[in-house]
Amino acid sequence: MAKLKVLIVDDEPGICSGISRILSNFSVSFPFLEEDFTFETMETGTGEEAVEILDVQGADIVLLDNKLPGIYGIDVLEYINKKQMDCNVMMITSYASLDLAIKATNNGAYNFVPKPFTPQELKTSMEGITKNLYLRRMTSKLNNQEKQIRNKFLAVLSHELKLPLSAIEGYLRVMKDKLAGDKIEDYDEMINRSLERMKGIRSLITDLLDLTKIESDRQNKVKRKIDITDIAATSCDVISPMAIQKNVRITIEAEPKQLYFFAEPETMEIIFNNLISNAVKYNRDNGEVRCVISGLPDYVEIIVADTGIGMHEDDIPKLFQEFVRIKNEKTVKITGSGLGLSITKKVVEEFYNGTISVKSVPDEGTTFTVRLPKIDEEIQH
Repeated sequence: MAKLKVLIVDDEPGICSGISRILSNFSVSFPFLEEDFTFETMETGTGEEAVEILDVQGADIVLLDNKLPGIYGIDVLEYINKKQMDCNVMMITSYASLDLAIKATNNGAYNFVPKPFTPQELKTSMEGITKNLYLRRMTSKLNNQEKQIRNKFLAVLSHELKLPLSAIEGYLRVMKDKLAGDKIEDYDEMINRSLERMKGIRSLITDLLDLTKIESDRQNKVKRKIDITDIAATSCDVISPMAIQKNVRITIEAEPKQLYFFAEPETMEIIFNNLISNAVKYNRDNGEVRCVISGLPDYVEIIVADTGIGMHEDDIPKLFQEFVRIKNEKTVKITGSGLGLSITKKVVEEFYNGTISVKSVPDEGTTFTVRLPKIDEEIQH
């Protein structure tokens, strides 16, 4: 259970002890919450002590009487508002008036509960204020996450695009001023390098869009029954131009031939696109890529194996880190964002609760194995 701290501010000891007693055996639950909320109470009889408790310990909910010795409850409310404290305030007073209600509302009070009140009236009010607190905090959290994702996207995009764009601009200026000669053939190498830089830029943008899409739109994705061999075939079609350039043969083996699985098409495309494109990109000329899809009793297994350059065992732990690429004499001319495999791992583990593993032998090839558990509805069918 999630426990919320409740600060009761009232100069009548009977009110404080009565509220604490009611809340000690009370919990709030909602259909959309995974756990119930319970309450831990703190009591004070003055506004000055309330301010001190809020500064030192904080509180989630404040039940606040207005007419207190010393500073009034409305003054405490103004202090909470000025400090932008993350709590909900409910006024509990027998001296409620329209002016007070307006002033309290303008300073952020959630609502009023007039004295005297019944235990049920208090419980109903606590349900409302708890739900409001939860929804407000969730909204704030989502907004902050989206802001962080957007800032990260822009920072990475500007940093990663600066170098290739500068290189392309330099080549274009050389060509414009004809510094390397008057024939177009004199600039073949510069044109090829520019095209490689453009390929890298396109890959980076695609990967960043995939990353932000996964992190910001996870709640909106709905799994349905699809044939994932169709998804694999579509990925192969998309990647085939790159495979043709290197004369790499891609084959898909599925058992059964039509393999239905409860999944979300877009995220499955991300898995296949990244694994198969990597297998082609890091392959040798005239090599092969095998994509084997198996429907096992409890999970679907996807194996993508290539006959490429492979890697040393020490490099394998680095593969799934964001913006990390294995750099050596064999990969120096291969472009990439360093995001593809980290995105794939996010999808496999966070969206499907699956696993991804890799085995590799230098100069022989690399094999990725993905296992995606079937959901209960799927296993029953």
